[in-house]
Amino acid sequence: MTEPTRKRTRTLTHWGVYDIDVEDERIVAAHPWVDDPDPSNIGLSIPSAIHHESRITQPMVRSGWLEHGPRSNAGGRGTEPFVPVSWDRAFELVATELQRVKDTHGNKAIYGGSYGWASAGRFHHALSQIHRFLNQIGGYTGSVNTYSSAASEVIVPHVFGIGHMPFTQQQTVWPIIAHHTRLIVMFGGMPPKNTQISAGGAGKHTVQNWLLKCKANGVKFVNIGPLRGDAAEGLKAEWIAPRPNSDTALMLGLAHTLAVEALTDRDFLATHCEGYERFEPYLLGSSDGQPKDANWAAALTGVPADDIRELARRMAGNRTLITVAYSLQRADHGEQPYWMAATLASMLGQIGLAGGGIGYGYGAFGRTGRPVKRVSGLTFPQHTNPVRDFIPVSRITEMLESPGEEFEYDGKSHTYPDARLIYWCGGNPFHHHQDLNRMIRAWQKPETIIVNESWWNAMARHSDIVLPATTSLERNDIGRSPEDTFIFPMQQAIAPVGEARSDYDIFAGIAQRMGVGESFTEGRSEEDWLRHLYGEFREQIGRREGIEIPEFDDFWSRGEVELPTEDNDRVHLSKFRNDPVKHPLKTPSGKIEIFSETIDSFGYDDCPGHATWLEPSEWLGSDRAERFPIHMISNQPTTRLHSQHDPGVVSMASKIQGREPVAVHPDDAASRGINDGDVVRVFNDRGECLAGVCLSDGIRPGVINLSTGAWYDPESPGGLERHGNPNVLTLDKGTSSLAQGPTAHTALVQIEKFDGELPPVRAFEPPAMLTPE
Repeated sequence: MTEPTRKRTRTLTHWGVYDIDVEDERIVAAHPWVDDPDPSNIGLSIPSAIHHESRITQPMVRSGWLEHGPRSNAGGRGTEPFVPVSWDRAFELVATELQRVKDTHGNKAIYGGSYGWASAGRFHHALSQIHRFLNQIGGYTGSVNTYSSAASEVIVPHVFGIGHMPFTQQQTVWPIIAHHTRLIVMFGGMPPKNTQISAGGAGKHTVQNWLLKCKANGVKFVNIGPLRGDAAEGLKAEWIAPRPNSDTALMLGLAHTLAVEALTDRDFLATHCEGYERFEPYLLGSSDGQPKDANWAAALTGVPADDIRELARRMAGNRTLITVAYSLQRADHGEQPYWMAATLASMLGQIGLAGGGIGYGYGAFGRTGRPVKRVSGLTFPQHTNPVRDFIPVSRITEMLESPGEEFEYDGKSHTYPDARLIYWCGGNPFHHHQDLNRMIRAWQKPETIIVNESWWNAMARHSDIVLPATTSLERNDIGRSPEDTFIFPMQQAIAPVGEARSDYDIFAGIAQRMGVGESFTEGRSEEDWLRHLYGEFREQIGRREGIEIPEFDDFWSRGEVELPTEDNDRVHLSKFRNDPVKHPLKTPSGKIEIFSETIDSFGYDDCPGHATWLEPSEWLGSDRAERFPIHMISNQPTTRLHSQHDPGVVSMASKIQGREPVAVHPDDAASRGINDGDVVRVFNDRGECLAGVCLSDGIRPGVINLSTGAWYDPESPGGLERHGNPNVLTLDKGTSSLAQGPTAHTALVQIEKFDGELPPVRAFEPPAMLTPE
């Protein structure tokens, strides 16, 4: 009997570093890196996911598209079987169709926003690959902002004159917080599961250790949100659970207390802020007759007025860091809590002090607050997109429904393009988009949808041409994040599954047939590109940072390289605080804009010139709550990143009777005759899905938590979703005319015990196949 061929290789993922054991070209185990002090268990799903039956093993074309050609509103996406074709045939079909759309409708008819996280490698970065390719053939309609933080990405530059990403990357580091902060008030908490994730990867997970150091140093924590578990148990955080979407009202109640009890730093407001005198009449009620006091806030939030006043006094009496989770701005009027938190921090006057001020997204990723100097570089060049048309990233359904209609965005009017062809690579809108039943109807409108995908998820099932893509373990790459100290060689562990090819090889093949092969590849192979990108980075980091790293061959053979880029002393906005004249912000006033003349000039009723309480379109304080009395939170899952590796063993182990778990308060369950482990129907007038009940007293009564990422699995188009995907229930509208961000956390539902025969979950089964051409 022949001994199996064994090897071990190391890889980097968005959730950490793993050593991969391979036997006879099959991954058999994934081990967290021994140097990681707090590894994520998500990577344990790697072997089962890589070799799952849902892998796409050869190019496929939807039968109706292959028979009739590209047609708008032809139907059939998501229901028709697929026909296997050769790579040559697939390349011919894709190249011919792209050329037809270009010649007939222009490049702006190609939507290539292609949002998604994909994998951690720097060369095989899906978004860079597809955008480079589409730019080579004349461009595409793209998207702006992200589903993660769209409202913040637009409002923060108006308030602070700094982009959302630079703002979060420059925030005060954990060593300073642990030493100087006395009170951390966390709007939306600081979920431990989210700190396990870092875009681009993380060598070591350290956030929870830093939080425990804060606790050991006497820092007090207040977790404000509907989920107690959004603060690590070891922090012993005080838990305040307001009604979801009422955080702006709570912040206003805190601010009112500061104002009327002379706890406001008037000197800081005068020297470092613009427009407080325009905001204060609203706060005190002299402009509209309604003081935004603690009693007013209590009626809206459900938090006792005395608790609001007491917290305001504690915040004023201590070195306080206010943190705001991304989740707060993924709701109707999501710009407002971010702006109001900045206003509240300005009134306290601690912005720019060590351990004080305002922070966005602490706990959203592992990178935020990490004591590391950001070092950019090692990116695959995309080149310039000649097409100037764009949409806000979460307005894809409106684009498909209403081509030619105008939309507002950040003070300007734009027009939705007429997207005839969609090309997606490295993402899954059936995971991250809201109101999927509405999107499904709009999804039938394009003439052609093409995807590079590794698994038969809903994105692949609802496409016309499906090109099987390798995973990061089936190709060579280099892994690093600009906010991490490590660079990792990501060496190929196994041969591609089936006929899968890398995105680079796929786009190179199409580019060759469209006459731009040489300009896309520049004559380089995968190895050539890795050497080139690494060599560029090595030269740049040596010249700009004075850091020497080994040459490529040494790096590739010896393993990871750790960069000496520690930064233990960073205090956000300290230069501005110390001298606002010498170091002004890049706002019109050079100061923090509590009132923005720019935003006010836009004339938006849904985003006025200062932070304002605007009632959400649906919430527990609305009339709609009489029909749908439960607020649904659809946060990030614990057992996977978004929908990645949902068929893997870690995610599957969390399912209840095969469905995504939904956290329900015991009181809400008892009043409906629901027990732990039951399957419930979660529904509203947008859709319905099944989920498995997990009873928890760590959730606010009247709220359920159904995490995102369960692979979309409807019984029929628009019918009962069997697996527990919350986005059949979520609201699809822009946060406001300013940012047009997603509003997933503004969703009311009802729940009831499901007593019928449970339908089987078919999310992980490949679709029907017909005989090859």
